[in-house]
Amino acid sequence: MTAKPRPNEPRPEDYAAFDAELAGRSFEFRLLRRLLGWVRPHRRDAILSGILVIIGSLFAILMPVIIARVVIDGVLVADQPLTLPDFGMIGANELIMALTGFHPLAAACALYLLAALGWSLAMHGHRVLLARAALGALRDLRHDLFAHLQYRPAAFYDHVAVGRLTTRVSNDVEVLFQLLAGFGVLFGELVPFFVAAGIMLSVSLELTGVLGAMIPLVVIATALFRWRTRSVYREIRTSISRLNQNLAENISGMPVVQLHRREGRNLRDYKTINQDNRRHERRAVNLETLYGAFMDSLAPAALAAIVWFGGGAVLQEQISLGSMILFAQFVDMLFRPVVALGEQYNVLFRAMASTERIFQLLDWKQQIPEVDRPVDLPPRLSGRVRFEHASFGYFRDQPVLHDLDFELQPGETLAVVGPTGSGKSTLIRLLCRFYDLRDGRILVDGIDIREVDPRALRSRIGVVMQDFHVFAGSVRSNITLDDPKLDAAAAERAARMVNADAFITQLPQGYDTLLTERGQNLSQGQRQLLAFARVLAADPEVLILDEATASIDPETEVVIQNAVRTLTRDRSAIVIAHRLQTIEQADRILVLRHGRLEELGSHQELINAGGLYATLHALQFQE
Repeated sequence: MTAKPRPNEPRPEDYAAFDAELAGRSFEFRLLRRLLGWVRPHRRDAILSGILVIIGSLFAILMPVIIARVVIDGVLVADQPLTLPDFGMIGANELIMALTGFHPLAAACALYLLAALGWSLAMHGHRVLLARAALGALRDLRHDLFAHLQYRPAAFYDHVAVGRLTTRVSNDVEVLFQLLAGFGVLFGELVPFFVAAGIMLSVSLELTGVLGAMIPLVVIATALFRWRTRSVYREIRTSISRLNQNLAENISGMPVVQLHRREGRNLRDYKTINQDNRRHERRAVNLETLYGAFMDSLAPAALAAIVWFGGGAVLQEQISLGSMILFAQFVDMLFRPVVALGEQYNVLFRAMASTERIFQLLDWKQQIPEVDRPVDLPPRLSGRVRFEHASFGYFRDQPVLHDLDFELQPGETLAVVGPTGSGKSTLIRLLCRFYDLRDGRILVDGIDIREVDPRALRSRIGVVMQDFHVFAGSVRSNITLDDPKLDAAAAERAARMVNADAFITQLPQGYDTLLTERGQNLSQGQRQLLAFARVLAADPEVLILDEATASIDPETEVVIQNAVRTLTRDRSAIVIAHRLQTIEQADRILVLRHGRLEELGSHQELINAGGLYATLHALQFQE
């Protein structure tokens, strides 16, 4: 019935390491093997795709054999020595002649077209099945990433840039699709490569050796390319993440940008980052095109060598003309996989870095320890909350709260005030168990919240923040959050209790009106009323208001204050406020300074004491 021991907690440098871009490695079977775990549920499509590749490769091999063995050696120059196996194509050609009455050359052309059709159909099926397997695997991976992010602790989002996360879930997953699809294409090239190499070895060791002499050039060029591009790809990933982060910050903060006339400055900053990205991308493109041009030149060079050496062998009647033509056609079949491997190396290098970043995110463990056997909360809480010698710091060497000891009585309204940075909002995060205490305990109805499932705990606490988050959807869904236990009547009842019904019924479709992103088609006051309705619909036993009336007009504030007084009459409530006039009627007021409990008492008691609260109160009313 106890929580697991606290694991090694992340340090600031741990989050910095996550936020940094990883260099990636050229290849790691460990990462690839783990990635293939998402392909396993789609292995049927992947296996069928592989079978179709093999079938298509056989057709691809037969096409040059038909040209070389049937057409040239068998029809055009039939008097030359036949050193090339026909793989049954002569018999197939004779069968077509018997069935159709075609001339031998016409029958050979028909046989070639049938082989080409078989190759085309097989490769089409291969690509469709491969794409289906890859897209299904990456759909599951993206789902797992999103699900993983749903359960990361608050500390994670406090320290990791949103742009970095967006890059991992979108851009990096997209790179992995290119990797999986590229492996399928490469496999489709390698099968005919090995078959063609075997045939060539059986026909002429000398000509095969001429082509093999070019392999060291490929190895050297690939090694140089890898050495030059390693840092370039790392810089590209860094610049893309910076672009995403800058774009997200500017779009979300556009009203502030325009208010302070920072459009020009922000545009210059974005231009600088964009130019950095362009510079790195151009370097990568230059290196890739140079490498690609070299690889593309290998096939013509190999063809020239085959014509030179093979032509001499034909004249000396060492091989047939068809065999030389076959070698010439196999040049493309041999060097296309080499070129594809070079191109795939670019994708592979990027994908290894993306894979490592994705697994880094998936391996980031939950900071809040899970509970082996969670304690069940009673069906209805009394609302008693106790902070018992509670101390906390976001990092161990940076304390925020020191030995807090106080109790919220059932049905009591406790206001929390203090200077900026005194730890007021931290109290809420601790009570909702977004963080765990360093020392001490927090008890709800006498139960240590570390022994309760966090989701169950949060379902009994209602929180209204100053910055209320509106989801894209209807007004009703924003109140109920699509909770199956809350019907339309519950949403409307909650809205009426906070007088939100007055503006909702004036909307074009009432409760079915669709709200835009972040609720931009509502005023600040309307969003706050919607926040109250959302909390009231859930009917929590403990209510927390964090600066909930700080950004609304006086008329709306009167409406909300009346609703708050009604709601907190039989409900425990913690109210955090800078405007002290809004909490004068609270049962007690807790004053924090530098994370320590400075004062605790009613409004009048604290005024009479002449301490920090009295000073803050005097300063506000003097203003």
